[in-house]
Amino acid sequence: MDVIKTKSTTNPVFQRQKLAIASIAVFLALASLWLFQEAGSISVSRDQIMVDKVHKGKLDVLIEGYGNLRSDKLQLLSALTRATVKEILLYPGDIVTADSVIARLENTELQREVENAQQALEQAMANLRQLRLNQKTELLVDSERMEEVAASYEKVRLKRIAYEKLKEMGVVPGIKYLEIVVDEQQWAKRKEILAEQMIQLALIHKEAVNIESERIKQQEGLLNSAYARLQSLEVKAGMDGVLQQLSIELGQSLEIGQQIALVGSSTELVAIIRVPQNQAQVVEVGQKVIISTRMDKIEGTVSRIDPGVEENTVKVEVSLPSQLPQSARPQLNVDATIIADTLEQVTYIKCPAKVRSNSDASLYRLDEDQKYASIQTIKFGRRAGDYIEVIAGADVNDRFIISDLSSLKNNPSKLKIVF
Repeated sequence: MDVIKTKSTTNPVFQRQKLAIASIAVFLALASLWLFQEAGSISVSRDQIMVDKVHKGKLDVLIEGYGNLRSDKLQLLSALTRATVKEILLYPGDIVTADSVIARLENTELQREVENAQQALEQAMANLRQLRLNQKTELLVDSERMEEVAASYEKVRLKRIAYEKLKEMGVVPGIKYLEIVVDEQQWAKRKEILAEQMIQLALIHKEAVNIESERIKQQEGLLNSAYARLQSLEVKAGMDGVLQQLSIELGQSLEIGQQIALVGSSTELVAIIRVPQNQAQVVEVGQKVIISTRMDKIEGTVSRIDPGVEENTVKVEVSLPSQLPQSARPQLNVDATIIADTLEQVTYIKCPAKVRSNSDASLYRLDEDQKYASIQTIKFGRRAGDYIEVIAGADVNDRFIISDLSSLKNNPSKLKIVF
């Protein structure tokens, strides 16, 4: 018996269309799922962000500052007399010794003043010599009178002794003997008075010499002062170092006390550093400081902290060692790092952009594949130079984006990292 086969009525074209529609439906479902997963995320290029890993260990609390080197010893040179600048020999930056001539001044009246003071001194010294000659003459006259009185006294005394024996023998009347006794007493008194006069005269002579000597000293002082002002017309550095400032010009008229130059030591230096006001409270005297001259590193110590605040900064003076590298010189701009503290076994990360110490901030933490980053809140502690302490919200080896992402719109909760 033959079997009759029924011919299919399904169109092959229709079957292919159904298959295509099913494929599109699956694709749309997968695309919707992907879009759902990507909802709330924005793509960023890996090359445009900075990523750092959370570490744990020893961390120095560093305070960055800037400033310059200054001479620890300064000498200000000023005009001792009115003068005119005649010649300038050295300029700021020149190395000087104590005898280096910086400039020459001119004062025509000062030479005459020195000559007059010299003549007055010579006259005072001549007066002293004349005084001593006169005193010697007076002493000779008084000495001669003393010899005469002493001789007369001795003669009367011997005569009284002789009359005393004759009186006992009855040869000389008593009245005559009494006259001799009175004469002896008178000459003794004269001798005593004259001796006292000579003592007083010696004291008077000594005081007169002292007075004239004081006049000589006064004249010497006037001469030395005038001579010093004359010598000051040749302006010398007065110490070894470097000429830091020159406040005069050729032909300028100077008044007494007007500043001429400033000389500072080139080997004994200190660093004057400015640190942010909000970090100055942790700076203490004795803390270690690293000074950078761009060519060398110098280790110093905080020696003084200025109590004032200027432009939101505080001045810190740093003492430096006596042996300094050649790159260190006065007025050199330097950078400084103050080691305020050392934290032991702390969790830290390189300080993200716009994050302050002791604050909370939101960062994007990368997943293990570093393809996605999710936002996470972290509590930060103390700042230590380029690093900051992590108190909570992150574990060791977690990776975070530390770049400034404030330009992203709507603060997405998730980022896709594009390599």
